[in-house]
Amino acid sequence: MADEVSLDLEELRHLQSVAKRPRIVSLITSEIRNLEKLSKAAVSASTSQTPAPNPVKVSSTPALNYVTLGSFSWDQDNDKIKIYVSLEGVEQEKVETVFKPTSIDVKFHDVQGKNYRCAIPKLNKEIVPEKSKAVVKPTKVIITLFKASKGNWLDLHFKEDKLKPNLDKERDPMAGIMDMMKNMYEEGDEDMKRTIAKAWTDARSGNTADPLKGYR
Repeated sequence: MADEVSLDLEELRHLQSVAKRPRIVSLITSEIRNLEKLSKAAVSASTSQTPAPNPVKVSSTPALNYVTLGSFSWDQDNDKIKIYVSLEGVEQEKVETVFKPTSIDVKFHDVQGKNYRCAIPKLNKEIVPEKSKAVVKPTKVIITLFKASKGNWLDLHFKEDKLKPNLDKERDPMAGIMDMMKNMYEEGDEDMKRTIAKAWTDARSGNTADPLKGYR
């Protein structure tokens, strides 16, 4: 700030030396006095103030940088999910958790000089946030998520059902089937790909009006 004030003063003094109208000279002179007072106050504060030690804060301010933990293991039973994060040196009081019905965001602050983060923006299914928790162990952190409804999860992350046809009433019904066939072709084995490729060829050549014929 002191550098900026000095530069402003220098420019104002230059303007004062070239100004001719009394009113302008008066305005510039007044602003110079104000900046000189500000400059003196800033210098005095910087030389007399002793900075107080900063207490340790656990917060998610934008200024903090996080290392994303993309690799972790997990298992489940009928009622809950357990995520195992391998991380040493974590202190329980420096763990910040944000559990929502369909997402989690767990931050580990000041772990050997670094901040880490484990986040899943959209879970496979809903959880009970108030029952979920993160517990620190000597070499890992266990994040326990309680399922909103009992049952098995195929994955932690939400995935859209690619085989579900688009039911938009204004759309050509055949377009939804073709999209489904495309997804099946991309994810199928070699036999499936050959069968679907033949169905496409037959449909284009007019041999069949049903693109699904051949593998039903």
